Amino acid sequence: MTRVLEVQVIQKPAFRAVGLRWEGTFAEAAAGGIRLVQQELRGRLGEIAHQANPEQLLGLSYHAHPEAKGFVHYAVLEVTPEAGVPDGMLDISVPTLAYAECKHAKGQNIQETYRLIYEWISEQGCVLNKDTEITHYEVYPMSQNPYDPDPEFTIRIPVKGL
Repeated sequence: MTRVLEVQVIQKPAFRAVGLRWEGTFAEAAAGGIRLVQQELRGRLGEIAHQANPEQLLGLSYHAHPEAKGFVHYAVLEVTPEAGVPDGMLDISVPTLAYAECKHAKGQNIQETYRLIYEWISEQGCVLNKDTEITHYEVYPMSQNPYDPDPEFTIRIPVKGL
């Protein structure tokens, strides 16, 4: 049975985020590398002042280089302009972009959700926005256990053409 995704294109204004950096391979990510950095960030939430959306943990992904086997991931919180940057954390600015947005629900295969959203992008006549370094990001409920083997989250992929 083919699963139908509800995908929409949204415009997300530029935002600033503060958090932690992780770099590794897709295999290392699948083995839990990103979950470790998310857990570390959760343990340091009290250090981040001026949180814009404290109920959301963002996972920003950037390919390390074209055709890379690995990538750079930032576990961050969106913050207001006056927020400082705690020791050992980074400040990231994300420009205003259009995103194909889709919710990934519990019980669904993550790779299949990504495959279907990329298929939807193509079918709509959109193209991936290669003018930005961010390849996609995920929005996780802060209340969710980062070690949940069946997470739910929202996927946002930068697009052009709609």
